[in-house]
Amino acid sequence: MYLEIITPEEKVFSGEIKLIRVPGTKGSFEILQNHAPIISTLEKGDIKVISSSGKEEHFEINGGLIEVSDNKIIVLGEFI
Repeated sequence: MYLEIITPEEKVFSGEIKLIRVPGTKGSFEILQNHAPIISTLEKGDIKVISSSGKEEHFEINGGLIEVSDNKIIVLGEFI
């Protein structure tokens, strides 16, 4: 899967990943390979990303949106 995490000022992350966990408005959820298309709002919390090499990264977000389609994920957010 290909992930882009974008703020109004810059691209925070881009690359191939195995997993992303985000703080959805109705609760935290994970996205894995071949996830169904989804658009969701995000609230303040931690985004966990595991890259295709196995490296784990965390990003603190104040809120935003996530869109998933055809193994491409875009997170638009406001970060701490």
